[in-house]
Amino acid sequence: MTEYRKTAEAVAALTPEQYYITQQSGTERPGTGELLHNKEPGIYVDIVSGEPLFASTDKYESGCGWPSFTRPIESANVSELRDTSHGMIRIEVRSAHGDSHLGHVFPDGPRDRGGLRYCINSASLRFIHRDDMEAQGYGAYLDQVKAPA
Repeated sequence: MTEYRKTAEAVAALTPEQYYITQQSGTERPGTGELLHNKEPGIYVDIVSGEPLFASTDKYESGCGWPSFTRPIESANVSELRDTSHGMIRIEVRSAHGDSHLGHVFPDGPRDRGGLRYCINSASLRFIHRDDMEAQGYGAYLDQVKAPA
């Protein structure tokens, strides 16, 4: 079993934007994230720890300006915390093992898919294409990613 954790080396390798978002609970500008329009099959992992977070199968276009997912791959890899910053009450989403700030979860997602919208910063994620998942140690999650038609 793979151990997912934050290391000094992983944090040092982050770009300034990735560091701001994951380590300082920042937010990328809406519509600017490189993974926003990604439609390739695969999974999204924490840029710091590598823990698997979301599958392309659960990604959808919400129109909010950030990648949106209906659910995490494994709920144990995602922590949800009350966030009262900016004069709002929201639920912050963090990676459980890497403690990276990912974004927020809202109750306005597709009702037929659970009703949640995980609104996630692209800069907190690394995408692993379905074709590379086995080689990169994520073969156990292939059943959660639909193969291209």
